[in-house]
Amino acid sequence: MPQSQPLPGASATQKGQPQPTTLFDLPFSHPLRVFFAPRSLAVIGATERPGSVGRAVFSNLTTAPFGGSVFPVNLHRSSVLGVRAYPRITDLPEPVELAVIATPAETVPAVIADCVAAGVKGAIILSAGFRERGPTGQALERQILAEARHGGLRLLGPNCLGLMNPRIGLNATFASGMALPGQIAFLSQSGALCSAILDWSLQERIGFSAFVSVGSMLDLGWGELLDYLGDDPQTGSVLLYLETVGDARTFLSAARAVARRKPVILLKGGQTPEALQAAVSHTGALAVRQEVFEAACSRCGLLLVESIDELFAMAEVLARQPRPQGPHLTIVTNAGGAGVLAADALAKAGGALTPLSPETRAALDAQLPAYWSHQNPVDILGDADPERYTRAITVLSREPASDGLLIILTPQAMSDPTRTAERVVEAVAGYKRPVLASWMGGSSVTAGREILTRTGIPVWASPDTAARAFCAMWRASKHLQSLYETPSPVDDPEESANRRVQVAGWLTRARQVGHTLLSEPEAKAVLQVYGIPTVETRIALTEEEAVQQAELLGYPVVLKLLSSTITHKSRIGGVRLALRTAEEVRQAYRAIAEAAERHAGPEHMQGVTVQPMMTLEGYELIVGSFCDPQFGPVLLFGSGGRLVEVQRDTALALPPLTTTLARRLLERTRIFTALQHGAAGLPAVDLAALERLLVRFSLLLVEQPLIRECDINPLLAAGDHLLALDARIALHPLDVPEAELPRPAIRPYPSHYIGSWQLPRGTLVTIRPIRPEDEPLMARFHERLSERSVYLRWLHVLGLSQRIAHERLVDRCFIDYDRELALVAVAHEEPSGAGAETLLGIGRLIKLPGGEEAEFALLVADQVQGQGLGTELLRRLMKIAQQEGLRRLQGRILPENQAMLRICRKLGFQLTYNPEEQLMQATYLL
Repeated sequence: MPQSQPLPGASATQKGQPQPTTLFDLPFSHPLRVFFAPRSLAVIGATERPGSVGRAVFSNLTTAPFGGSVFPVNLHRSSVLGVRAYPRITDLPEPVELAVIATPAETVPAVIADCVAAGVKGAIILSAGFRERGPTGQALERQILAEARHGGLRLLGPNCLGLMNPRIGLNATFASGMALPGQIAFLSQSGALCSAILDWSLQERIGFSAFVSVGSMLDLGWGELLDYLGDDPQTGSVLLYLETVGDARTFLSAARAVARRKPVILLKGGQTPEALQAAVSHTGALAVRQEVFEAACSRCGLLLVESIDELFAMAEVLARQPRPQGPHLTIVTNAGGAGVLAADALAKAGGALTPLSPETRAALDAQLPAYWSHQNPVDILGDADPERYTRAITVLSREPASDGLLIILTPQAMSDPTRTAERVVEAVAGYKRPVLASWMGGSSVTAGREILTRTGIPVWASPDTAARAFCAMWRASKHLQSLYETPSPVDDPEESANRRVQVAGWLTRARQVGHTLLSEPEAKAVLQVYGIPTVETRIALTEEEAVQQAELLGYPVVLKLLSSTITHKSRIGGVRLALRTAEEVRQAYRAIAEAAERHAGPEHMQGVTVQPMMTLEGYELIVGSFCDPQFGPVLLFGSGGRLVEVQRDTALALPPLTTTLARRLLERTRIFTALQHGAAGLPAVDLAALERLLVRFSLLLVEQPLIRECDINPLLAAGDHLLALDARIALHPLDVPEAELPRPAIRPYPSHYIGSWQLPRGTLVTIRPIRPEDEPLMARFHERLSERSVYLRWLHVLGLSQRIAHERLVDRCFIDYDRELALVAVAHEEPSGAGAETLLGIGRLIKLPGGEEAEFALLVADQVQGQGLGTELLRRLMKIAQQEGLRRLQGRILPENQAMLRICRKLGFQLTYNPEEQLMQATYLL
């Protein structure tokens, strides 16, 4: 029986137990603090009934070294486990920040209403019996959410295990133990998996900064939890087990932001169709296709793993070793078979063996026996002693093409696993690339493994597992590199805005009359507006018109069925190729008409399209899209033509793309090698042009939400020619309201914020949201700034080399428009708007946690200061903040920055002095 607690509220600090680190005054402010570091809490449904959830969670809270007050709430008891109980949370003698609810599902709406009345800020709903039981449970969830939102109450769960913060001794779960403190944050959609991993972690001595069961995610989801843990200085890496995504845009926005600072590693349940259905049944939520999820992880720098062991192993590896900058691994082994196993696993997982340079081979020849392998894997033979390992590693660590080392030892007669481990540690000291090890065997290698592990070198029992771990490290590194590569510009933002409006008008009119499958000429017209070249296509409504159009175009020609209902023409015989005479055109027309009548009826044929037969030899590609229920538009690229479904050589990506992301998409297909180098007598393709085409296609998808599906198949790629030979666009049906159309998982460029302005002397200025391609423009802007302007903006001295560092500028240009928005003011060399751009100023909004407030900052080039540009930028930021649903705008300003203070006064900001920061605080309520 737990020790009785004093009345009226239980202080959970126990004598003889280690005192926890207090997090009541966190080094960062966040709305979710009440969940991870509450000053006081109540357990609603606390009871003494053995085996009950209410008893378990109350016991965990009062026996763990948590320093806050814990109140039991029970309608029918005056005390629980020796602590005075209260009938309702509104009866407590003092306010509490967090409520833990363990009552039947039917009672929870009323309990939430009480929590709102008592001013509670957060609630963890452990109770089950909601959406997973069908419509009745879903109705309960709607009631709960309505009550919570009425009072600004945030919810974790329902149907969850709860939450632990081991660093302060908080155990708000009904698990059977308390996690150890550490630097791993673990979040899981499965409470049972949480319990199993908790038990395993205690055995393996793995510690956590947070341990969270998210349940059904009625309110709090992955995004906000990731945001919190990304800001938490005590969290070194974030591990997730998920089955469903919830709000895809919020999840990806937070994941991308956090992955730039610390590893985010995921294990996803529901990777097969059978498991997918089980996940739906388990969570009562919409599951997501594995291929789409993998594309999302790639886009945001997340590392996706395939097992629980790999989940925790990769957390350790990424915490202890630098990330590889390439896929090339150098393997050192005293057993050829072990090296072969590692090489096989490396190749299958996407890595590559380091090609040894002539200098490295010569150096190894001088240090190793004559019979060493003379290639990578470097087999230094079974009689290798610690000294031979040292000599080989010393040489190989200087190989410039290598991105990492894998050192393998098998216990043989001449081996000394312990001494070899000691010498390996000495040999790799100062090596700047990852070092992994595989000490194969049992008790004879245990001491060596411990030596390696203590010094931060991850060690595996099998070399193939170690090789796969290196590949996972490289995938994580490559995903992050994509976030830091500066893309090439594609189109002018103002032109993009014009085409968006033009095409939106076409599609809206077509949809209003029920025309949801565009004809081939209509689809090609849309593509042409977006800068995607198409083959000339003409419509013929009769046999004779088909002949006339063929003769105008010139033979040979292609005839295709024109139909608003039949989507795949070639499958029913609706395509006729290489027609060289008028008679062949007539025969083809009649054959197409017969095919349409046979498969669908004569009313499904409106005529044919006629286009020239292309004689260019090239690759047939497919560029397409579909809508995923959670992630919205998804872009597909790969090998095309009639055999597209047989070849199955495609890759997916989430739009919008940059040229960098387009290249990554190309690289994930098998046909990429042929496109890059040429194959089968065909020349290489202009990859830069293909990247730009993919970027434009991705913009079509995000700028035109009425599009349900879009296919270009085939896209002919011949040398420097790209041509859409066939196209199909299907729209969402009219019964889908525009407000319910799938939205892109990644917010597209907000072109509606583009506008013009004029400096007093007549210089025309374009004010537009910043783009990833603006990094060179930003660098030139910073090069011309005075030290005083820099000091007034950043409140301290910041050198030019720091300001124009590549990673810093990428962070400021490649932004998430859901999290921040920067407006740049640019002038062109020529009055017409042509010529090179010059950046004159930048204004930035950064949303704060909670989503209702934002900070602003301005920086104007010295040569145009005092001409009203700063005022105009801030005025536009204020308008944008209103449109984004923000309620408060604030900024910190040095008292000597009188120009900025004048702008704020002019625009109605309230100014107050903060003596602690010695700064002026500018606040505007929207």
